Amino acid sequence: MSLSCSDRFTDLLCAEDSDEVLSGESPACSSELDSQASCIEESSIDGFIEDETNFVPGFDYLARFQCQSLDASAREASVAWILKVQAYYNLQPLTAYLSVNYLDRFLYSRRLPQASGWPLQLLSTACLSLAAKMEEPLVPSLLDLQVEGAKYIFEPKTIQRMELLVLTVLDWRLRSVTPFSFIDFFACKLDPTGTFLAFLISRATDIILSNIKEASFLEYRPSSIAAAAILCAANEIPNLSLFNPEHAESWCDGLSKEKILSCYRLMQELLVDNARRKPPKMLPQLRVSIRGRMRSSDSSSSSSSSPSYKRRKLNNCLRVDDDDRNSK
Repeated sequence: MSLSCSDRFTDLLCAEDSDEVLSGESPACSSELDSQASCIEESSIDGFIEDETNFVPGFDYLARFQCQSLDASAREASVAWILKVQAYYNLQPLTAYLSVNYLDRFLYSRRLPQASGWPLQLLSTACLSLAAKMEEPLVPSLLDLQVEGAKYIFEPKTIQRMELLVLTVLDWRLRSVTPFSFIDFFACKLDPTGTFLAFLISRATDIILSNIKEASFLEYRPSSIAAAAILCAANEIPNLSLFNPEHAESWCDGLSKEKILSCYRLMQELLVDNARRKPPKMLPQLRVSIRGRMRSSDSSSSSSSSPSYKRRKLNNCLRVDDDDRNSK
C-alpha cells in the first residue's frame, strides 16, 4: 500500500500551534527552556571532555620531538605555511587548527620517508585541503591552495591520493574536538553578563593560533588550552584581570587545575616574548615640500647665500682693490 505525502512526513512536522508561535506564548520563550538549553550545552561540553583524548596524538608524541626522533623545526615550518595560507584566503581559525591536528595525528601513527622536504609538504597540503572541505563554504582548488611560499607544487591527483592515506590513518575521524569546542562556553563562565564575550572569544582565538607552532603545547588537552587562552585574554581586561586562574577548574567536570595553570603560564611567557620581539614602531618621517614659484626677493636671497655667489663677491672685491691701487 502506498503512503500519501501527509502520512509519510507526519513524524517530521512540529506539533505546536502556529498561533502560539506568533503570539510569543510558546514554551520556547520561557526561562524553563532557556535553562534546559544551558543544561544541554553543559552536557555537550561533558561529552567533549570525555572524547577529547581520542582526537589528539599519543602521550609520547611530544617526547619524540624532544629526543629528535621527529623534526620539530620541520613541523614548525609546515604549521607556519598552513597559517600563511589560512591568512591568505581568510579561512576560519578552526580550519587551520584542524589542519595541524590532522598533521600531528598522522605523524604520530605513520612515519614519512623523510622527516622534512616534499613528503611533509605533501602531507601539509592534504591536511589543509581536508580541513577546508570540513569547515569552509568555498574551498580553493588544490592548485590554488599551494600558495604562500610552497616549496613544492603537486598535481591534484597526487594530493588526492595523500588525502585518502590521511583519511585511512585517521580512521576517517575528521570531526575533531579542539580548543574551539570549548572557548565559547568558558568565555560565558568567566563573563556571565556577556559584556566582554566577543573580545574574549576573539582574543583567545588569536592566542591559540599564535601558539599552535609551539610543540610544547602538544602536552595539553584541547580543554586546557582553551581555558588557558581565555584566562590570558581576560588579563587584558581590567574588570576581569583579577580572576583567580585556579578557579577555572570549576567551569566544568574533568578539567585539571594543574594542567590549566601550567598551560596558562606557558602562554603568558610566549606572549611576553612575542611582545619583546616586535620591532619598535618608528615615527613617520616628515617631509616638507615648497610648492610654487619663488618670488624675486626669495630668489635673490637664496642666491646671495650660495657659496658660488660668495666666491663671486669676494673676487669682485679683490678686483676693485687692485684697480684702486693701479690708479694710484
